[in-house]
Amino acid sequence: MNYRTLTFENLGETIYEYDHKTGLKVFFVKKAGYNKKTAMFGTNYGSIDSVFKVQGNDKEIHVPDGIAHFLEHKLFEQEDGNMLDKFTRLGASPNAFTSFNQTVYYFSCTDLFEENFRMLLDYVQNPWLTDENVEKEKGIIGQEIRMYEDNADWRIFFNFLDCLYVNHPVKIDIAGTIDSISKINKELLYDCYNTFYTPSNMAVVTVGDFEPEAVFSIVDEMIKFKNNGKVEKKYPDEPKEINMEYKEQKLAVSMPLFNMGVKDTVSVSGFELLKRRIALGIALYHTMGRSSDLYSRLYEERLINDSFRFDVSVNKSYSYVAWGGQSPDPKKTADIISGAIKEMTDKGIGQEAFDRIKKSQEGMFIRSLNSVDNIAREIMDSYFNDTSYFDVGKAYSQIDIGYTNSVFKEVMDNQTALAVINPL
Repeated sequence: MNYRTLTFENLGETIYEYDHKTGLKVFFVKKAGYNKKTAMFGTNYGSIDSVFKVQGNDKEIHVPDGIAHFLEHKLFEQEDGNMLDKFTRLGASPNAFTSFNQTVYYFSCTDLFEENFRMLLDYVQNPWLTDENVEKEKGIIGQEIRMYEDNADWRIFFNFLDCLYVNHPVKIDIAGTIDSISKINKELLYDCYNTFYTPSNMAVVTVGDFEPEAVFSIVDEMIKFKNNGKVEKKYPDEPKEINMEYKEQKLAVSMPLFNMGVKDTVSVSGFELLKRRIALGIALYHTMGRSSDLYSRLYEERLINDSFRFDVSVNKSYSYVAWGGQSPDPKKTADIISGAIKEMTDKGIGQEAFDRIKKSQEGMFIRSLNSVDNIAREIMDSYFNDTSYFDVGKAYSQIDIGYTNSVFKEVMDNQTALAVINPL
C-alpha cells in the first residue's frame, strides 16, 4: 500500500496521505494515547455551488438555492432507518454540516471505530431518494428556514453579507428560501449528488490512536463509486464596490445588534491564503481584540459587551473580515471603530505588539492540535482551499510586520458595510 508520510517536526505531528485509485484523497493523523477518535467524509460542494458545468458538457447547469443543504439532510435517511440512530446505537456521536463551500459528514467515538467508519463510508455513497421522502423533507427544511428568519444572530450575518456582495451567492442563506426549495425534486438531487459526490471532489479525514494501514485498507474495501469527471463551478463577477453601506431590520431583541466589515477583493489560494488569513487575524486582534485600546474604550463607555467578536474568512472564491455584537448605539460604535481602523492603517502595528500577538496566536494554533475534532475539520477545510493545515506553522514563520501592515491596509481601504438589527 503506497501512501505519503509528511512529518512536521516543529509541531511533533505526522500526517499520512493516501491517494485512492478512484481519485479520493484520504488523510490520517495518529494521536497516540488519545481515547477519542473521529472521521470525516466530505465533498467540495456547498451552498454557493448552484451554477456549474460538468466535464465533457458545455451546458451551464443552474439548480435551486439550498439544494446542497437539502441533500445533506436526505443522506441521513436510508431505506432501513435513520443513520443518526444507527451511529448512536454504536456509541458514536454523528452529525453533518453544509457550509458555503463544503458538505461534511462525520462522527466521533471512543470505541467501535471500525464499525462506525464503515457505516460512514457506506451511507454517504448510497443516497436513498424517493418522491415521497423528498416532498416530506421540504416541510422539515421549510420549518428550519422560518425558524432562522426570526434568529437575530443569523439574520444580522446574512444582512451583513447582503450589504457586502452584489452578485456572489455567499449572500444567500445556506438553506435557501421557501420558494427555492419548492423547486427541488428527486431528479435534481440525484443530478447534484452524481456531479459533486464523486471521488476526485471528496476527501476522507481520520484522527486517532490507530495505524494508517487500518484506515486505508478499509477505504480500499468500502469505496465503490466511480469518478464522474471534474466539475467546473461558475460564480458571477463580483465588483469591488459593495452592494449597500447600511441595512436595518427590526426583530424581537432586547438590545440592538450590529455586524460590520469589508470584503477582500484579492483572490488567493494555497499557501498565500494561509498567510493572508493569519496576517489579517493578527492585525484585527491588535486593533480590536480584548487587550486593545479600542476594545477597552468601547467597553468602558458601555457601547459593547462580551458579545463583541471579530472574524476573518478567507476562501478561494470569497473573503471578508467582520466584527460586531450587541450595542445600545450601533452607529456611534461603528464610527469609533472606523476611526480606530483608519488610525491603525495609517501608522501600522508596532514591532513589539506584532511579535507578541503573533507568538500568542501561533501558540493557540499549536494548542488546537490537542483536539482530534479540530484537526479533522481544519485538514478538510484546508484541503478544499488548496492548502495544508500543518503548513500554518510555516506560514507564521514567514509572516513579518511589513506584510501584515500591507495586507491590512489593502483590505481596510475597501468600502465598509454596516448591518443593524433594532428591537421591535
